[in-house]
Amino acid sequence: MKTRIIGTGSCLPETVVTNDDLSKIMDTSDEWISSRTGIRARHLVKEETTSSMSIEAAKRAMENAGVTADEIDLIILGTVSPDYVTPACACEVQAAIGAKNAVAFDINAACSGFMFALNITNAYIQAGLYRTALILGAETLSKIIDWKDRGTCVLFGDGAGAAVVRGDEKYGMLSFDQGSDGVKGDVLACLNRTNNNPLVETDPMLSYVHMDGQEVYKFAVTTVPASLQKTIEAAGLTAEDIDYFALHQANIRIIQSVSKRLHISEEKFPISLDHCGNISAASVPILLDEMNRKGLLQPGMKIAMSGFGGGLTWASAVLEW
Repeated sequence: MKTRIIGTGSCLPETVVTNDDLSKIMDTSDEWISSRTGIRARHLVKEETTSSMSIEAAKRAMENAGVTADEIDLIILGTVSPDYVTPACACEVQAAIGAKNAVAFDINAACSGFMFALNITNAYIQAGLYRTALILGAETLSKIIDWKDRGTCVLFGDGAGAAVVRGDEKYGMLSFDQGSDGVKGDVLACLNRTNNNPLVETDPMLSYVHMDGQEVYKFAVTTVPASLQKTIEAAGLTAEDIDYFALHQANIRIIQSVSKRLHISEEKFPISLDHCGNISAASVPILLDEMNRKGLLQPGMKIAMSGFGGGLTWASAVLEW
């Protein structure tokens, strides 16, 4: 039994903010941002929330897969920016779509969140515990970004992506690799609420995302190609056998570096970061949905996927579509 993606969906906020828009409120320019990152625009929330985008992405994925809410056994949602500490965003999705037979929970693996959710789901399916699952990555990063820090805020966007997966005898996941390096966790971090009780007085000021861009870049350009190569070999394939590489959309230079290290043409690396920016856990499923709805993904194609980011964490998979 393999774990197969049978449907995809995504949801982006209506409001698009271009690099030129940002240049009106901070010292930056389209050339400065796009030449360093490949990003030209991103979607930012106004009325939308992490849960509302997740619900819409879930509905679209279920429609694409041709499944009903009653068929969903499991819902796992990766996010670092839920609307509530509790309940979990996955539980909000469960309630909204009426998936009364499902168990639902969130995970936090930052930009690797969707990929971690996929591997957890695969383990459940292989164990025979569940058959059909809804996995999501969703973020409202704009609420945890310091909009006075131009080196960080220009990178990120908001949105949600989803996939329906099911056990399948023919197509599906061939191999998986994941890992973490907590020693380097502080290079990409956002402090939560600090101690605040009758014994401790604290500053109530909220924290924003802090990132050491150079350290994250060095981590990504070495770890991601190594993880992909390991996963591809475990599937009994070579990099040339892969039809498409769907990577976390962090920075065009990272994607170009991975392409170069694997000796694979950049044409096999579709991108969405130019119009979406970095949406952390949502970037891989949003990219997959865009590829799927453009008709790029055909049954039997071999797809390599990889997420990487805060934690530090990484995860890669090879599957037959």
